[in-house]
Amino acid sequence: MVSKREPAHHEMRYRHLGKSGLRVSKIGLGGWLTLGGTVDEKLSILMIGKAFEMGVNLFDLADVYSEGQAEVVLGKAARDLPRDQLVVATKVFGRMHPGPMGAGLSKKHIIEACHASLRRLQMDYIDLYQFHSFDPDTPLEESLEALEILVRQGKVLYVGCSNFNSEQLSAAVELSINNNLPWFISSQPCYNLLERDAEEALFPACKKLGVGNIVYSPLAHGVLSGKYLKGRQIPAASRSKTNGGKFMYRYLTDENLERTAQLKNLADKLGYSLVQLSLAWILRRPEVSSAIVGATALKQLEHNLSAGDISLTKDEIAQIEACL
Repeated sequence: MVSKREPAHHEMRYRHLGKSGLRVSKIGLGGWLTLGGTVDEKLSILMIGKAFEMGVNLFDLADVYSEGQAEVVLGKAARDLPRDQLVVATKVFGRMHPGPMGAGLSKKHIIEACHASLRRLQMDYIDLYQFHSFDPDTPLEESLEALEILVRQGKVLYVGCSNFNSEQLSAAVELSINNNLPWFISSQPCYNLLERDAEEALFPACKKLGVGNIVYSPLAHGVLSGKYLKGRQIPAASRSKTNGGKFMYRYLTDENLERTAQLKNLADKLGYSLVQLSLAWILRRPEVSSAIVGATALKQLEHNLSAGDISLTKDEIAQIEACL
């Protein structure tokens, strides 16, 4: 591996994350289940390096991914990459140790979880630190005050949230404005051709507030890869055999599989793969700054990233909508 490699910026365009000055690649690499988990360390490091070479600068993790190993692997891969060109995003909320303070968004847990993430990453700061979920058991102002401490100390540069609804996001931004606390520049919802709830209230709220979206599960946990046939025939190597299975199965309805078959036929007709079509459709939205993809092989990663160069026409978008 060549030290301090340079990315091929021309191969992937970048977008501002909300109204901030931070620019992220239209497709980012995520580490849920894969990096440091189902993908071994050596291949994980190779894929991170390959993604960077292809123009990816956003690497999205959480402390709970593979019990911290996703952060460890990214930290090792980053030794051979220019830190000033990486946007390292991770999250806090999930349970990391036993006891009453081992999870949630209390000030104590956030501060300690951030320090633990920095140790695993072997980095001095995190570019984007996100609340992984809303915590109904902790005052939102307390959680935001913890972020203010981390930002003031230089351990966190930007802050965001994941799995917040429009009301929770709006409340957080209002608190930040009224109390001079760090404001969310990003939201991370689930969004794909088979799950469009974010369009109803979250995207309009984000547009109004100047918050960008980093969407997860853009391929509906693999269902939009076209591997799953009507009748729920599951390939032997499917993620349904992993911890991700419970998330994937909710997409495997007859209606969704019929839609997927129609979308696959349309993609073939237009000269795209279903993966490319699905990702390009997501990126048509101005509220979306980046879509997070995972991968278990270099070839799969390269194909996923190729969607960043596709811009769908109005006619193609209309044909896609007709399938939904």
